[in-house]
Amino acid sequence: MVRFRRIARTIVVGVIAVLGSTSFAAADQGGKYWTPADGQPLVHRENRARHHIAKRMTAAQTRSVLARMEDPTATKKKEHRLILQVNTNDPAAMNLALNNATNVAQYYKDAGEKVKIEVVTFGPGLNMLRDDTSPVKSRLEEMALSTPEVSFKACGNTQEKMQKAESKDIPIVRQAEVVKSGVVRVMELQEKGWTYVKP
Repeated sequence: MVRFRRIARTIVVGVIAVLGSTSFAAADQGGKYWTPADGQPLVHRENRARHHIAKRMTAAQTRSVLARMEDPTATKKKEHRLILQVNTNDPAAMNLALNNATNVAQYYKDAGEKVKIEVVTFGPGLNMLRDDTSPVKSRLEEMALSTPEVSFKACGNTQEKMQKAESKDIPIVRQAEVVKSGVVRVMELQEKGWTYVKP
C-alpha cells in the first residue's frame, strides 16, 4: 500500500510538472508580445507576474493533491494488521487468542474494512498448533473455513526442540505454517507496522 502511494505520488507530481511546464511554455509563446492596433510590438510586462502566480498556484495545488493522497480518512479501505502471540500451554489462553481473532475479524468485516490477523505460537504455546496435542484443534478447523483473515504460524525452533526432547516427529495442524522462529516472526511483523497483542 505504501509502495502504491509512492508510485501514485510520483505520477501525480510528474503530471502536474508536465502540465505546468506546457502551460508556461504556451504562455511565453502567446503572451510574450502584445500587438496594439497600430501594429507596434510592445513587451508584455505582466508576463513575469502571471508566470510567478501560476507557479505558486501549481505548487499549492501539488501540496493539496499530495495531502489528499496521504490523508488516512481519504482511504476508507485501509488494511489493519494484528499479531496475536501464544506462548503458554494453556487452553484458556489459546481460546482467548482465538476469541480475539474472531472478534477483530468480525469488527472490521462489519465496518467494511480489510484486516489480516496472524496468530504466532512458540515455546509451550506451540501445543496449540500440534496436531497430536492441540486442545483447540476443532476451532482451528472451523476458523480456517469461516475466517480466512486469520492465519497461524508455528515456531520451527520450538518444533525442533520438542522433537529432540520427545524423540519423535511433532506434527503441526494443516491450517498452520511453520516459520523458522516465532519470536523473529513477531519482530518482523512489528517492524512492518503490525499491531502486537498478547492475550
